[in-house]
Amino acid sequence: MLKIEYKQLMDLALASQDISGACTCNQVPLAAWQALPMTLELDHFDEVGTLVDDPYDEPTFAEYHPNGTRYDSPDAPIAPRYYPCNISQVARCRDCGRHYLRYNEAGGYFTELRIRALQPGLLVDAAL
Repeated sequence: MLKIEYKQLMDLALASQDISGACTCNQVPLAAWQALPMTLELDHFDEVGTLVDDPYDEPTFAEYHPNGTRYDSPDAPIAPRYYPCNISQVARCRDCGRHYLRYNEAGGYFTELRIRALQPGLLVDAAL
């Protein structure tokens, strides 16, 4: 899968921001990380690439919240080198072209697909 670098990610986010039409992918606000809503179907998305640096390396589980945000904050930064962005794939809605980040949250006894809209105003190229 194609590794997406920061500039490419920003370009995708800017393109998404310019899409104004209604679509099934934006019926539910996806500003913050959340479980995949029941209204979204996975076959309506194409994987564009990954933010995973090395699939054989253990990624950091450190989150990036310099302004006191949390994982589920709509205004939390999107920092590609930090969790959970660093284990995410970039997906594009087939119907409208908006881009999203998604990853599989693996808890002790469950897995759950999580998704978040790619928003250019929240992207941060923060070093580890």
